[in-house]
Amino acid sequence: MGKTPYDWLDRSLEALHRAHRYRSVQAIEGMAGAVIQRQGQTLVNFASNDYLGLASDPRLAEGAIAAIHTYGTGSTGSRLLSGHRELHGELERAIAILKGTEDAIVFSSGYLANMGAIAALVSTPDLILGDEYNHSSLRAGGKVSGATALDYRHGDVAHLKELLETHRDRHRRCLITTDSVFSMDGDLCPLAEILTVAETYSAMVLVDEAHGTGVFGKGGSGAVEHLGCTTHPLVTVGTLSKALGSLGGYVAGSAQLIDFLRNRAPGWIYTTGLSPADTAAGLAAVQIIQQEPWRREVLWHRVNYLIQQIDQILAESAAEPFRLRRLPSASPIICLEGISAEAILTASQQLQSAGLWVAAVRPPTVPTSRLRITLMATHKPHHLDQLVAELQTLIKG
Repeated sequence: MGKTPYDWLDRSLEALHRAHRYRSVQAIEGMAGAVIQRQGQTLVNFASNDYLGLASDPRLAEGAIAAIHTYGTGSTGSRLLSGHRELHGELERAIAILKGTEDAIVFSSGYLANMGAIAALVSTPDLILGDEYNHSSLRAGGKVSGATALDYRHGDVAHLKELLETHRDRHRRCLITTDSVFSMDGDLCPLAEILTVAETYSAMVLVDEAHGTGVFGKGGSGAVEHLGCTTHPLVTVGTLSKALGSLGGYVAGSAQLIDFLRNRAPGWIYTTGLSPADTAAGLAAVQIIQQEPWRREVLWHRVNYLIQQIDQILAESAAEPFRLRRLPSASPIICLEGISAEAILTASQQLQSAGLWVAAVRPPTVPTSRLRITLMATHKPHHLDQLVAELQTLIKG
């Protein structure tokens, strides 16, 4: 059989297997939650971004079903054509209230929200400075925009200032981009310092609150509220697919900003509007996180307990051959860094055999391989104790 232009695909897949970087999907059976069924096995779920346990909340389902009965299953077109429903406006107003901004705009995914906002705000004559650990969607937005894009070292405001000093005056506009909560490490960005530097150099700031919304802040607004930065001019992006238990993305900010995005953001203009079901579920979730702060209280109690227990195990096991290191975290994302992709993959498989689903995250998603543990408000104390016991067994062999 002769060669084809696609033969390289097999070689590439073989290389992924050899490097222990090959990935495949595994279906969950039934409802998402703290305990799930996967391939006939019952697993305590420490691999979900459903921080408040709302993805299986019946109120979200009821809202989605009612929206389907009223509007149908699809929006049928872009929002500027036939795709807009009053429900979209209700959700946007609710997000603006939650975020304490003048307005908001809803996209069909968080990825599109980041790409659309960045591509609208900057272009070829402009500069983007992004944290080196930023989410893929922030990086993709920079590429689509055509702007000059440079990384600053993770959380290093001094390096950000150096880049601004060197490059800012060569460009028309400048946009600084950062996650508020870094999804594969769990730490927070130094937002107050970033905003101070941005003001000095006349730079816009875009913050991705994907893992902050619903989790941080007295009212669940997010890490921007938690870090005391709500009074600063910002472009705040987020998603409905994590703590809000639905699907879709949004940008919140000034009325002027949102009006501009409705006219210039390609990720919003040229795609079908968010489905009625997802819109209604997101609206229900926004209301719940404001009305039920106890969910965040329980979540943070779980986070603090687990970090304390893990740190104790690691301190007692410093000389053990299977060495793990807990990465600094200030969120429900707790990562244990290992010595290799192979070791982390083996650890994840051992935990799965014990009934625990803990994700093995490997390069190129992250610079170093780690177990990524995510907590939910719906985890029970015995779920955490089971994880602690199995981690102790894993480390001590």
